Amino acid sequence: MSVLLVLLMFAIFVTIDYVRARQRGEEPVVAPARERETVPVLAAEEPQHVGGFRVPRNLRYHPGHGWVMNERRNLARVGVDDIAATVLGPVDKIQLPTPGRWIRQGQRVMSFFRDGQKVEMNSPVEGEVLEVNQELLANPKKLHTDPYGEGWLMTVHVPDEESVKRNFMPKKMVPAWIQEAVDRLYARQPQLAGAAMAEGGEPMRDLTSALPAANWKELAEEILRNE
Repeated sequence: MSVLLVLLMFAIFVTIDYVRARQRGEEPVVAPARERETVPVLAAEEPQHVGGFRVPRNLRYHPGHGWVMNERRNLARVGVDDIAATVLGPVDKIQLPTPGRWIRQGQRVMSFFRDGQKVEMNSPVEGEVLEVNQELLANPKKLHTDPYGEGWLMTVHVPDEESVKRNFMPKKMVPAWIQEAVDRLYARQPQLAGAAMAEGGEPMRDLTSALPAANWKELAEEILRNE
């Protein structure tokens, strides 16, 4: 009872101070709202490299080349991996599902536009979209330049995390899976491999920028689709 009495007295004093401040024409002092803590996407350790592409170890990967990071229980942040960012290149526009929409794992809900062509990618998770990266939508080039940082796509409430995890690439298989995608990329467009070699083995960030729009769409759909 004594604790409740103390809390009641505190509430009364706060109310009296508020009323007096309003009577004097003063604005009451309000504690600033706490900003949402942002969890770093990249772990502190240097990401591994496969075929010249970055593969952060702290992320999970979907076969459609989307990455997933658990910010906390049932909350996932979603983006695209380095191969997807390189193949998509400096896109002109990005369309993402609106907050409140339920998306299914493997559903084509992310669209990327370049030179009048559109490429769709699959969602790596299932759940309700909570937030989309408005800064990315305003500046789509961030997807290309910083896919693991400012180029993240959206956050999703994932109720059934265990079910979603079953469709991620097993961690031990990720390097071989990335290398297979790299091999398909260069087999499909041998001139791109030559461009990479000219950069000392590191893929050029604008690897596909010289391709005609139709060729870019065909290449991106072949590399990034999980079908």
